[in-house]
Amino acid sequence: MFTIVKKERLNPTVTRMVIRAPFVARKAEPGQFIIFRTHEDSERVPLTIADYDREEGTVTIIYQIVGGSTMELDAMEEGEAICDFVGPLGVATHTEGLKKVAVVGGGVGCAIAYPVTKKLHDLGATVHAVAGFRNKDLVILEDEFKAASDKLVMMTDDGSYGEKGLVTAALEKLIQEGNEYDEVIAIGPLVMMKFVCQVTKKYGIKTVVSMNPIMIDGTGMCGGCRLTVGGETKFACVDGPDFDGHLVDFDEAMKRGTMYREFEQHAREASCNLLKKEAH
Repeated sequence: MFTIVKKERLNPTVTRMVIRAPFVARKAEPGQFIIFRTHEDSERVPLTIADYDREEGTVTIIYQIVGGSTMELDAMEEGEAICDFVGPLGVATHTEGLKKVAVVGGGVGCAIAYPVTKKLHDLGATVHAVAGFRNKDLVILEDEFKAASDKLVMMTDDGSYGEKGLVTAALEKLIQEGNEYDEVIAIGPLVMMKFVCQVTKKYGIKTVVSMNPIMIDGTGMCGGCRLTVGGETKFACVDGPDFDGHLVDFDEAMKRGTMYREFEQHAREASCNLLKKEAH
């Protein structure tokens, strides 16, 4: 069993949990993910590793409450234990040899962008971070990004915090100011990553994106996480989750990502009813 050491609400829909999982913490690297099951009869859910502490034997996850499984997880408290916590899975983000990098995070994707930013900073790279949110109330990890980057640009769609606009505008401004990046790393909603790649392609800057399609087993056997990259079929759980953004078929990925939306809505409603009954 994997004990919840700390639980912290980052904004109304996003929670950070620190889980005691020493064997996972020992091998974890930025970009990799875990698959958890809250209870024995629960759904298997992948979450990217947000941080880890090898000495303490803990792994940090950050999740948005969007469906039945994340609602079930969020109902648990410090001291309780999660049934399964498998990992680290996937290929770690390539960070070696990079001298100057722009990391672009959007929404909850910032939870994945942060450990990459931190690792690059620890390796001595110059890191410029762009973090975008819909509004001020949804901002997360600002202090962590400040500590791990040489320059941080905060963006909100409505201008309620930081600069008003999209992360693509902030990135293009940094490029036009003369910053020559070895690589841009973009992590967030598919549409955001797609448009980041359109910007960087104009300037010939290598761009890596983190893909999070539906996963079931995490070993490449089920095929649920397949993507088209450079005209070839890839599996995000074993070939990724990082891919060359200029080669990813984002339109196909976005279409596949909507396939189970109705099912997820039913699962969320069922969990709401179940949690209400348990509360009584």
